[in-house]
Amino acid sequence: MIPLSREFSLPRRDFLAQCGTGLGLSALAPLLDSPTLLGKPNNPMIAKGPHFAPKAKRVIHLFMNGGPSHMDTFDPKPELNKWHGKGLPEERRLKTERKTGTAFGSPFKFKNYGHSGLPVSELFPHVAKHADDLCVIRSMQANVPNHEPSLMLMNCGESQLVRPSMGSWITYGLGTENQNLPGFVVLCPGGYPVTETQNWRSAFLPGIYQGTYVNPSQKAGEEIIPNLNPARSANRQSRQLNLLAKLNQAHQSSRPGDERLDARIRSFELAYRMQMEASDAFDITREPPKIREAYGDGVHAKQCLMARRLVERGVRFVQLWHGAGQPWDSHDEIEKNHSKLAGQCDRAIGALLQDLKDRGLLEETLVLWGGEFGRTPTVELPKPGSNAGKVNGRDHNHHGFTVWMAGGGVKSGYVHGATDPFGFQAVENPVHVHDLHATMLHLLGFDHEKLTYRYAGRDFRLTDVHGKVVAPLIA
Repeated sequence: MIPLSREFSLPRRDFLAQCGTGLGLSALAPLLDSPTLLGKPNNPMIAKGPHFAPKAKRVIHLFMNGGPSHMDTFDPKPELNKWHGKGLPEERRLKTERKTGTAFGSPFKFKNYGHSGLPVSELFPHVAKHADDLCVIRSMQANVPNHEPSLMLMNCGESQLVRPSMGSWITYGLGTENQNLPGFVVLCPGGYPVTETQNWRSAFLPGIYQGTYVNPSQKAGEEIIPNLNPARSANRQSRQLNLLAKLNQAHQSSRPGDERLDARIRSFELAYRMQMEASDAFDITREPPKIREAYGDGVHAKQCLMARRLVERGVRFVQLWHGAGQPWDSHDEIEKNHSKLAGQCDRAIGALLQDLKDRGLLEETLVLWGGEFGRTPTVELPKPGSNAGKVNGRDHNHHGFTVWMAGGGVKSGYVHGATDPFGFQAVENPVHVHDLHATMLHLLGFDHEKLTYRYAGRDFRLTDVHGKVVAPLIA
């Protein structure tokens, strides 16, 4: 296998010619359903069997980028409320990104829901209706209290170096059940998050496994996937692409074994095949009014419904970001900001869980909700020169935070681990991000130590040299 890092130069004319290779071959009807492309067997996107019988076949990752506060959502801390406005005991002053102030009790009320009695904040009344489906991990831990490395750790298993994303690893391992759609789709309204495309890139894995970015918040009259439909007639397009195919077969034969070239060609083949199915998959107007009403209005309703339509059509990994930048990063006015953010997505997430269940999809679809870290139980101190009255937000906290999973073989109505009485640090059954990844791969039928890819003389994996499967999370 040739490392992807070798020098590679592609003249402009060659590039234009190469771009047509995949399109031209895809124009040939027999190849659209064939595992052989460009004369090469073993299409890398063909559905594959994992190491052992899986409990989940696909993943929906609801990513609340910016870091939601665990003690305001799914980890109630009544003791913290008693200390509100007071300095916490010195041993609880763990190091965070900045110096923080006194204890800050949650402004939100909690109630117990379902047969499990799971406590959920008033921020998420629709998600709370599915309390008996949730597997809540209250003892998550990351490495540092900074967005960039924590985003990379959660998405790629490595906080400093560029590595393949979780979605890329899963698509590499499983392939896809629909050759006319990407195996890994990223929905992020309004633009890119912090660290941008590094969150879903394939790095040294073949490029066909990287995430396909879609902005679901397009304006009226704009296509959600621009330039999807050809500007020319199908007959003219087919003739043109077939001619380019002949030229580019010769072009590729002069570069045997170049994986980047092969990955780019396969991407163009996929782009051609998407003309047949992508428009339908992303068109939520085809849903019955009752279903659309259940999800509600707004971009988050739209992308949650798109996620269901995508996994229903065989897409392996769908990641839904809350928005560009880091929207959940509530350093001040947390009551106002968290209320707004939860209000934007709670109904849609609740509807997604119910919709998956009604269609028999939840059992084999692993849903993950959470951010890259949590927030401090102490108040964020205002910056020098700022409005000193705004002392009502929380700083970053990687020592202990909460995520939840549903479906896909996880234990339902279950709480795992705990933070201390103030919510600062995981003190019971801590689960590192590497452990979360190992457990997710296990649910998908993989031994995380054996799902590897050899690059630069070393076998790499999502969990690097870390991670353990958290057995109590599995039903």
